[in-house]
Amino acid sequence: MPATLPPSRLRRGMAALTALPLLALTACGYGSQAKDDTPAQKVAAGTEKVDGLDSVKIGYFGNLTHATALVGVQKGFFQKSLGATRAKYQIFNAGPSEIEALTSGSVDIGWIGPSPAINGYTKSDGKSLRIIGGSASGGVRLVVNPKKIASLKDLKGKKIATPQLGNTQDVAFLNWIADQGWKVDALSGKGDVSVVRTDNKITPDAYKSGSIDGAWVPEPTASKLVAEGGKVLFDESTLWPDNKFVITNIIVSQTFLKEHPKAVEAVLTASVETNKWINAHPDEAKAAANKQLEADSGKALPTNVLDPAWKSIQITDDPLASTLNTEAQHAVKAGLLKSPKLDGIYDLTLLNKVLKAAGENTVGDAGLGAD
Repeated sequence: MPATLPPSRLRRGMAALTALPLLALTACGYGSQAKDDTPAQKVAAGTEKVDGLDSVKIGYFGNLTHATALVGVQKGFFQKSLGATRAKYQIFNAGPSEIEALTSGSVDIGWIGPSPAINGYTKSDGKSLRIIGGSASGGVRLVVNPKKIASLKDLKGKKIATPQLGNTQDVAFLNWIADQGWKVDALSGKGDVSVVRTDNKITPDAYKSGSIDGAWVPEPTASKLVAEGGKVLFDESTLWPDNKFVITNIIVSQTFLKEHPKAVEAVLTASVETNKWINAHPDEAKAAANKQLEADSGKALPTNVLDPAWKSIQITDDPLASTLNTEAQHAVKAGLLKSPKLDGIYDLTLLNKVLKAAGENTVGDAGLGAD
């Protein structure tokens, strides 16, 4: 931040950076407790506890980009793999709150986006978590008002929403803006394009009111905007090699990983089985994910939102480690993160063990694995 800024602006900027606990400004309270008394969550008679644990606490978001968790819960894959150990769930609205829950022990394992994982790891000096698996790629699109924006060059001077300052989509959009040669102050969002940080829940209303001209957002928000008359200008996957980039990872507390590796392996086994089932039964999986969204939030997605949103997401066991490193560098470029030390952020040992046992190809950590 330039030293020539007025003292009041400098103080505000430093306060904003201090408030960025995990590359995002808002850290909501811990998520709501998911129901665990559904038929799919019943503990099978005659099964044994894994690692002697009464329960394993699993966190995830109520987003389609967390489809592995949604389907795994709904179809009972996690509970089946954990035997007599109860699978308990918490649903989160923001990455920072899930990281806090993991750090405090309120959650053992979680599905989460790359930016919170990077920042949870760096903020703890590499002591809080490990990324132990992949879950999803893609599912992020730039949707605009076609009456105001007909091409990418028309974005200049317009108001475009992202979910949070410093979240995964915010970083991606700031990086894309810089690649166009345009200037935007990362903290305020002011510049050649106005970046308006808006909670995904209210972005569709902001679009309808005209207070924003478009949004760079994940699913299902992108498809909700399309249902309101928005136009997809492009899919973020087109910016990445092989059209793949990490949108959701699986993380675990390092303490839990060390003390209960069999429980971690059981959850990863369920994740791999869930992903295989999703890819083999896409329509059934889509319905199961939507059913779990309804159970968690009280509201299912309508077909005109669910169908296009589901198509834009790729389910994968591969954490796509090289793209996480690239995303971290984008945050550094935007001035939202100091050069992070990501060595050791991955431990894919148990995942690769599970993949081998399932006859699947193993995955790599891009040189960022734990010793």
